[in-house]
Amino acid sequence: MTKGWTKSDWRAKPRVQMPDYPDTAALNSVEAQLAKYPPLVFAGEARKLKKQLALAGEGKAFLLQGGDCAESFAEFSADNIRDTFRVMLQMAVVLTYGAKVPVIKVGRMAGQFAKPRSAGTEIIGGVEYPSYRGDIINGFEATVDSRRPDPQRMLQAYTQAAASLNLLRAFSTGGFADIHRVHSWTLGFAEHDKAERYREISNRISDALDFMSAAGINSDSAPSLATVDFYTSHESLLLEYEEALCRVDSITGQNVAGSGHMIWIGDRTRQPDGAHVEFARGVLNPIGLKCGPTTTADDLKVLMAKLNPANEAGRLTLIARFGAGKVGENLPRLIKAVQEEGANVVWSCDPMHGNTIKAASGYKTRPFESVLREVREFFQIHKAEGTIPAGVHFEMTGQDVTECTGGLRAVTDENLSDRYHTACDPRLNASQSLELAFLVSEELSAQRDSDRRIAL
Repeated sequence: MTKGWTKSDWRAKPRVQMPDYPDTAALNSVEAQLAKYPPLVFAGEARKLKKQLALAGEGKAFLLQGGDCAESFAEFSADNIRDTFRVMLQMAVVLTYGAKVPVIKVGRMAGQFAKPRSAGTEIIGGVEYPSYRGDIINGFEATVDSRRPDPQRMLQAYTQAAASLNLLRAFSTGGFADIHRVHSWTLGFAEHDKAERYREISNRISDALDFMSAAGINSDSAPSLATVDFYTSHESLLLEYEEALCRVDSITGQNVAGSGHMIWIGDRTRQPDGAHVEFARGVLNPIGLKCGPTTTADDLKVLMAKLNPANEAGRLTLIARFGAGKVGENLPRLIKAVQEEGANVVWSCDPMHGNTIKAASGYKTRPFESVLREVREFFQIHKAEGTIPAGVHFEMTGQDVTECTGGLRAVTDENLSDRYHTACDPRLNASQSLELAFLVSEELSAQRDSDRRIAL
């Protein structure tokens, strides 16, 4: 991918948001052990995802990226994986109907174990502790021992990621993902007494499936209706883990990040001369780049040149995360920078990270209306600029949590304590996620109708 690049070059660059392990020998031992393990994903899968993302950049597909804020060792279970996978399939059916293009399904799963933090320490019960940085680094429990970075946690993360991928692959191809089964779950959501606006879309999807069945197109005659491509992604934050799982593709001789199909660089770690950019630039995987309000046009131009020097379609996804009400002042200037460079990028919207607030109850939350507003602003700006809104990126779960306020079932500040399970940031629950998919589907459908009128 990049001549002269090696997977350890990042070690000579400035590093941020990464732990300092107190036992170097233990760290070296874990890295050596991980380096012997099989990769979690393979180069051919990453190349296939990149081709699909290239179509999204042209408006011929749509990216749905979603999953946990930070995967947990304690909450790891087959049921939790199944529930999140199921909600993403439901969302994809609804989005496919609105966009009339294939939906690329990419989970924040099987690798999303590390989280950047705004401060290195936090006060809990009047005592200062090192910040919790995700289960792959340290523990959530507020004790000195728990918060000490432990390299052995990387081995547990690998084992959990491998088990998750095994189950996801089985779900994807074993009949669980059949479109008729998935849509029957969506109908259950539309039966809610406040879901009249979504019932019409559900009924239209049902009519389309009934027509296909009558025409002899079903899961038996068209096996693709019973299976899906499902990819994994995570923030490439803990570079010791990433380097240990980096492999050389036997077909092309290029380096591939074996930890996940797609990796992304966070808004806090996107320094052009930093360690995280240095690692990501050398692997063949699709790369995501979070772009927040402090992203300058000049930095973006440098980052695009470093991360995608060949200007390869599908290689780089720019994930906009500004906050509701701030998209108009930030997204157009970044679109202009992309256009000035003639860069191939996939534009995606992360409406979660810019809309986090502290509720009166003391819980960190995200108002559903703010999330929806940012998505709408994202679509409006792209329409005005004549560019393509190619995807969305949500922190969500299939569990019935109460972490984000609002939505069809009206989670209130007072409800937050009922089922607030996240260790880091608040996630959309299953109902809120599907409701958001219906609303995004409306945006996609309106955009498609507008494009059709312009073409006529």
